[in-house]
Amino acid sequence: MMHRPIDEPMRPHPTTSPDPLGPGASVDPAQVDPRVLGALLDRHGWRRRGGAPGRYSRWTPPGPGAGPGATSLLVPENRAFPDCEDLLGEALTALSRSAAPSAREVLTGLTVPSDEVRWWRDVPQSPSGTVSWAVQEQLRSAARQVLLAGALAVRGRAGYHGARHRRQAQASLEGVLVGSAQGGRGLTAFVPVEPGRAVTARLYHALYATREAVDYQRATGRPEAFDSAVGAGVSRELTEALVSLVRGTEGARIALAWAPAAGVPEGCAARPEPVEFSPGDLPALREAGARYLQDEPSVPVRITGTVVRMRRSGPRGAGTVRLRVLAGAEVPHVRVALDEESYRTAGHAHLVGLPVRVAGRLESRGGFRRLTDASGVVPVQVDEAERDRLMKSLHENLGFFGEACGPGD
Repeated sequence: MMHRPIDEPMRPHPTTSPDPLGPGASVDPAQVDPRVLGALLDRHGWRRRGGAPGRYSRWTPPGPGAGPGATSLLVPENRAFPDCEDLLGEALTALSRSAAPSAREVLTGLTVPSDEVRWWRDVPQSPSGTVSWAVQEQLRSAARQVLLAGALAVRGRAGYHGARHRRQAQASLEGVLVGSAQGGRGLTAFVPVEPGRAVTARLYHALYATREAVDYQRATGRPEAFDSAVGAGVSRELTEALVSLVRGTEGARIALAWAPAAGVPEGCAARPEPVEFSPGDLPALREAGARYLQDEPSVPVRITGTVVRMRRSGPRGAGTVRLRVLAGAEVPHVRVALDEESYRTAGHAHLVGLPVRVAGRLESRGGFRRLTDASGVVPVQVDEAERDRLMKSLHENLGFFGEACGPGD
């Protein structure tokens, strides 16, 4: 069992990874709530086999060979038990030495209080009980897309997000750890409660809303349920992620489990049932994604940005510029078509180290990366420190500028 950031490519896991349970790491028994430990053991399949009622419980690992004679953990019921800290220390040591993959997951849940998101894909296995590297990569990619869709829905409800809010959504997932299940058909993401609880709670509502909308469309042939599902966080990004998860399988499912230390989010079930999708759901999911892409309207905006690329076909006439957005839209860059006068204004502003302000419509068709009907291009005054920084950027990137500078955006 390995744990790694969700964005890290799947590769042999170095000991210098950001794994909170890497070599030399340990969990302080003084910081462990016995009730949380018991809840995590139960979640991960450990079996409670008696104990002294009201004082401590005995737990054995899941799987074959975990009979009465198996190595067991003694977990106090609460901190009022006299030997509480000693028993917790012994239990944590035993977990750290256990070969059971679930032991690692329990320790991770104690170290970083996290909601857990689990994915399973029903795919053919080799005689050794494992799946190919490519199949594991497909699962990992789809899982990343599902989490990103949930993070985007936290930033705003939309049928299609495109490039909007993507940087903030990705940043909110930086602390996520991920571990592969044995055989490569499953994956678990540990999403820290701070700041990830909003993502997992939104994902809970979005997944169930997607399941209901798919069922409605398959039963009636009508897609309207996907319109109201946007309010629950469903989007093209989520339907595309689910298509990636299910494609090439006999079915897939996603389950969520809340961090015991943080309780249950408002409006969510305490023990959510897994949400399942099958190949028969793919046409409805694909149609919904296309519908979201087509129906999401363009957005009127007034953007302030710095020119990072300019291009036109000759020494005169209209051209296009690429702006790094500073304010006015939740996208990193936009491409803008300008008439000759506006193009000249943008060029002059850049040469003297000033950003520009421009009004227009942020078009959904290009993923909200293109501004149309641009007007009112004017330089924006900035303080000397910011102007010096922009001028330094200009000198470092002179190769990008001129009347015609390289390929398009």
